[in-house]
Amino acid sequence: MKIVRKFIDWEATGYNLFRLRNENIALRRYVCSKLKKGTDRCNNKSAECESCDDRYIDRNISRPELAQIFGVSETVINNWETAKSHIGVEDLLFYCQIAQVTLDDILAFHE
Repeated sequence: MKIVRKFIDWEATGYNLFRLRNENIALRRYVCSKLKKGTDRCNNKSAECESCDDRYIDRNISRPELAQIFGVSETVINNWETAKSHIGVEDLLFYCQIAQVTLDDILAFHE
């Protein structure tokens, strides 16, 4: 059996994180529920966040908002997305959990 060692393509992985921040509805709902629910910034006063209609949620998540969720600086989020630094395992698993994706949806590999 031949085993091929794979290496993480951090540039492509960073792009996947960027894309998730801008396109993933589950991540958008999570951030909205944590940062906006119960405030004047919430656009939907009647529904629960889990069933909130897409039109009431921001179209994308800003780096400062995501940084607040992760408890890091905006620069850290930027560095993850631009491959200047690598996202840690715990943060990666948390990202998967709140975006409701698998590691394969985020990590990109090359041989």
